[in-house]
Amino acid sequence: MKALLIRYRKPVVISLAILMLNIVLGFDLRFTLINLIWLLV
Repeated sequence: MKALLIRYRKPVVISLAILMLNIVLGFDLRFTLINLIWLLV
């Protein structure tokens, strides 16, 4: 479990940051999609 958490820590942190920015700045679908696509590449 710990190895899994270490492996996926960066994507989880980035996803949480995207979520926080959406909450703070207001939901922007284009911004969210661009960041999610970037995350999956």
